[in-house]
This record gives sequence, structure tokens and C-alpha cells, in this order.
Amino acid sequence: MTSSVHLPSIDMGNHVVQTPVLLSPMAGVTNWPFRVLCREYGPDGLYVAEMITARALVARNPKAERLCRFDPSESYRSLQLYGVNPSIVQQAARIVVDENLADHIDLNFGCPVPKVTRRGGGSALPWKNDLFRELLQRVVAVAEPAGIPVTAKIRIGIDDDHTTFRDSAHIAQEEGCKFVTLHGRTTAQYYGGHAHWETIAELVSQLDIPVIGNGDIWTAQDAVNMVQETGCAGVAIGRGCQGRPWLFGDIAAAFAGSDERINPTLGTVGQIIVRHAQLLTEFYDGDEMMAVHDLRKHVAWYLKGFPVGGGTRAAFMKCESVADVQAQVDLFDPDVEFPQAIADKPRGRVRYAKKVHLPYNWLDSREMTAQERADMFDDDPMDASY
Repeated sequence: MTSSVHLPSIDMGNHVVQTPVLLSPMAGVTNWPFRVLCREYGPDGLYVAEMITARALVARNPKAERLCRFDPSESYRSLQLYGVNPSIVQQAARIVVDENLADHIDLNFGCPVPKVTRRGGGSALPWKNDLFRELLQRVVAVAEPAGIPVTAKIRIGIDDDHTTFRDSAHIAQEEGCKFVTLHGRTTAQYYGGHAHWETIAELVSQLDIPVIGNGDIWTAQDAVNMVQETGCAGVAIGRGCQGRPWLFGDIAAAFAGSDERINPTLGTVGQIIVRHAQLLTEFYDGDEMMAVHDLRKHVAWYLKGFPVGGGTRAAFMKCESVADVQAQVDLFDPDVEFPQAIADKPRGRVRYAKKVHLPYNWLDSREMTAQERADMFDDDPMDASY
């Protein structure tokens, strides 16, 4: 019997999260079709939309506006913003509030991708305590009067010699964040190696607000282990649910002490793939070609470990319509069982960063210089084109 863990609900102010299990925002992954699939299996948690670039939202970029859409079934809407210029992020938050785009704003300070960190954004930004604080202050000042809670996603730091999570977490608490999510890796780790869960436990012991743990949750038992080992108030699921939206159902069962797990056959997975294609078609306003092209990365994750062969995978990469996807699924042997041997194996990116890309002399000081502010903000470096 799986040992159960008790996770108290989290009060967001405008909503109570009954079971603190989060779908982590992932660029190119957690649009509303995928969120819908995860929610249908999972508990009453938080299913966060993929990262919205603040500058793009302010510029009314069509892709940014599409990513702000929620399915009608999403009664509580969580949206994540990214930016480096506090003024621009504040403007984006104002749009979210004034146009009722979301019920919860999460701020991204965890992205390790070079095109983000080289501008001082994502997991690079918390190195500058004053910039981090100002950005939080501005967003909370807009969101709090409207009753919209703000939260923050962070990493351990730049690398082992330049950690930021302690300062960042305390600043987030001081500035009114309802909780912080800590991914137990540095920027230098990227998505490689093992997450350092002990850093999550350290924050739990230091903060008064809830700490959500993130990193290396591939199975329901991993989620239970993280809670037991760190005392975290909840868990955030990232790459572990890629191609496995039913993981949220497994976690709900595990938290209740049940050994029941969802082990779909290849036939069932095929049905999920087709449904995912149909939902993506709706997301792309009826454009089936865009939908099935978006589906390709998901198909690779869905089929990982199943004995379908390279020819089948290649055929999916050539699909141009939902009918094409259905035709390939119809060729599956529906009775093939889910490959348990790979259930706890990583999916998606697993490599270390070859190099951490940062603005010039970024690590010289924990505070912003006047020149750094001019370099970062005067030219408005955030990408409005997406």
C-alpha cells in the first residue's frame, strides 16, 4: 500500500486549491488543449498556462493573445508572465487585470533557456535583488487590489557558486506572493542531473508562505517521496507529464494512499492522441495543419517505450490533418500494454547547459547599475514578435 500524505489546501485569496498539485507552465506544451487533458485526470489543483512574454502581450502579438485563451471548463485561470523590464511586466499585468484574462498570475524566474537568460530574464533575473523586488512590487500593486494572487517560480540560482533561492524566496514572501515554486536545479544544470530536493526542504523551514516543490517527479511515488522528504506544501509537475497527462490521476490516487494507477494500453493512448489533435485544431481556430504539426512533439512523448517502430513515428511526422492522425492510430495494436519499464525515465530535455548566457558583467554585483538598466531597458530588449 502506498503511504498517503496529507497536503492541506492552499488559500489563494480568491480561490482555495484543494489539492496542491500544479501543472508547471512549459513553453510550447501547456496550452489549453494539454491543460484540459491533464485536468480531466487530475485533482483540483492548478494547471498553469505556458509562459506569456510581457512585451508581446503589451504589443498585442497574436500568438501571445492566443496563449492567453482558456477553455470554458477552466473555472480558475492561471497565467504565467515573463519579462525583465518591471514597467513592461506591470503593463502586461494591467492588461490581465483590466481585461479579465486570468484569476492568478505566476511570474517566471526559472527559465534557463539562453535567449531568456542572456537578457537577464528567467533564472538569471533573481541575481539582481533590486530588480527582482521591483518587478514583484509592480505586479502585486496592480494585481492585489483586483483580488488576483501573484506567485513566483524560481531556481536555486545561476550555478553552485551563485545561488539566489534564499534571497528570492524571502523577497517574494515580503512582497506578497501567495506561494513560491522552487525547481531544485541551477541555471547551469539546465534540465540535466538530479534536482536538489534538500533546497526545497530548506525553504520550507524558512518561509511562512507555502513552498511548492518542482524537479524529477516522473511517477506518483516521486510526488509522495518529495512531500515526505521536503515537507513541501505541494508539487509541480513539468516534464514528467509530457506524453503522460494521466500522471495527475496517479498522483491524486497516491496522495489518497491508493496503489491504483492508470496504465493505458496503446489503444487508449491512441484515443488520447486523436483527442489531443482535435483540441489543438480548436485552439488553432480550425487550422488542422498547425494542430497536427504542434502535436508531433507530443506524439513522440506519448509513444515513448511502446514497440511501434521508427516507421510509425515517421508516419506521424508526415501527418497534415486529424484524419491522417486517426489513420495512423487505427494501425495500432490496441492491446499493447503501457511500458512500465520507462515510466520513471526522463522525457524532454535532459542535458546540462553548455554555457550559462548572461548579460555582460552580470555577476559583478547583486544590484543593478545605472548602465545595466540603460542597456536592458532603453532599447526594450524583450521580444514582441515571439
